[in-house]
Amino acid sequence: MTGTGTLITDPAPPGTRPPIGRVDAVTVLSVFVFVLTMVPARFVVGPLGAAGTPAGVMAVLCLGWYLSSMITARTTPLRGPQPTRSVVVLFGCSILAAYAAAMGRSIPGLEANGADRGLILMLGWIGVALLAADGIPTLERLEAVRRRLVTGGGVIAVVGGLQFFTGLDLAAHLAFPGLTTSTSYTSLLQRDEFNRPMATATHPIEFGVVLAMLLPLALHGAIHSEPGRRFRGWLPVGLIMIVLPMTVSRSAVLGMVVAGVVILPVWPAMWRVWALLAVGLLSVALRAVVPGLIGTLTSLVSSIGSDSSTVTRTDDYAVIGEALGTRPWFGQGFGTYLPQTYRILDNQYLLSLVETGLVGMVLLLVVLMSGWVMARKARKASTDPATRHMAQCFAASMAVAMASYATFDAFSFPMAASLTFLCLGCSGALWRLTHTATLR
Repeated sequence: MTGTGTLITDPAPPGTRPPIGRVDAVTVLSVFVFVLTMVPARFVVGPLGAAGTPAGVMAVLCLGWYLSSMITARTTPLRGPQPTRSVVVLFGCSILAAYAAAMGRSIPGLEANGADRGLILMLGWIGVALLAADGIPTLERLEAVRRRLVTGGGVIAVVGGLQFFTGLDLAAHLAFPGLTTSTSYTSLLQRDEFNRPMATATHPIEFGVVLAMLLPLALHGAIHSEPGRRFRGWLPVGLIMIVLPMTVSRSAVLGMVVAGVVILPVWPAMWRVWALLAVGLLSVALRAVVPGLIGTLTSLVSSIGSDSSTVTRTDDYAVIGEALGTRPWFGQGFGTYLPQTYRILDNQYLLSLVETGLVGMVLLLVVLMSGWVMARKARKASTDPATRHMAQCFAASMAVAMASYATFDAFSFPMAASLTFLCLGCSGALWRLTHTATLR
């Protein structure tokens, strides 16, 4: 973009930044990353409700910026094939179809408002994904986005660690002009007498999943950092791995395991040995510093299938069967299955099945799988070791999202949902940049 708001899609020389006074898509995405990670998601623009988080508003502006760049052929971001475009447009159409189905029947005012908020959220997610997929001009600028995401992850990890040990909720002492605290704000939670940190997220589960998604990206920065910056590269990795178990969340542990399963096979054998040793040492250290934490996590994992949380999730299937039998194809409307009216569905796939029907749930799976596929294809298309590793790490982040969406209603949590679509867009950018280089 220029200072007047025009998107720059022409490749810049490798390793360079846009000239002073000019703004490219990476600059806009960097601001979005800052707002997403640093501004607590519990603060919203009052009339917009859950859709009115600062990051949500910024995401919609990203879509507006992307669309406005199509005014002229010189600035249009449409420069060749891009699978992300097709995927997110189809996903958006499924949300619109569900909205039309909801508006075609008589629904309560609260559900109508929820459907409107759902449209706003959907537009923002699509905007972030498209701006990243088509707007990031070079691999060097993509690396800048990754680096800023990891920096944000390191900062919120510090905030979360402080919250775990002291119970101090820094976000509760903040105030932003024009913003109010969301009514869905959850105060500091505990499990087995441990504080469950959430930093700037809205819930410990969301916080844990976000850290798990950022862990592969942090590992890439650590492994491929310059010799003089190794400490700076490994610091966020250490912070994320230390704080992630403190969320006392099975979803977070599952995400960390999935990330390891995706990344470890592409590492040399010695790296895998060191990684396993590091995890073992971390477990011993946490057991010594925070007695009982590892035991609590082990108990949570081993009790899957018999604890009250699992039983509650199992009971959801009967409810889903009834809803699916009534509106099987397009559901009852995205954003209309309100917890205060119905119940909490701790599974985004089931929630999508109810709200957007079979069509919407299938397209959600397509969205998540496409991020994985594009990142993997980018890895195969590149011969550069750093690029190949970055692609595998973005594939790992998308894999964490795919697994975690089965354990909580991710679209109800703005940070996790927005990060998913940003990673999707970055995977699309990787696919485009590596395939362009191959064609050359």
